[in-house]
Amino acid sequence: MKFVISILITALLSFAFSLYAAFPWYTFAICAFVVALAIHQKPYKAFLAAFIALFLLWGIWAFLIDAANDHILSKKVAQILPLHGSSLAIILVTALVGGIVAGMAALTGSLIRKI
Repeated sequence: MKFVISILITALLSFAFSLYAAFPWYTFAICAFVVALAIHQKPYKAFLAAFIALFLLWGIWAFLIDAANDHILSKKVAQILPLHGSSLAIILVTALVGGIVAGMAALTGSLIRKI
């Protein structure tokens, strides 16, 4: 149950803090770190919970923004990168980067809690 709660709190806090424009883009990592400190889990579960939370959050958010502008920007960026113009690939890369950063922050928080 702590795993699911950790996913939900990480996603909700990250979303809430991202709405306020004064915070930098990496504020979600701080949220994942704090949630991992507050909710005691094994390090791999803390990593996985934060990874899932941000992978889904950034993936869904990027898809909604991309669909709103008819995939124009993502296709151009995907042509620059070696993604063969696939807008879905650039969304997955975006979600993967967010998930890894959040997972590493949560892993750090979980390991610090052990000290």
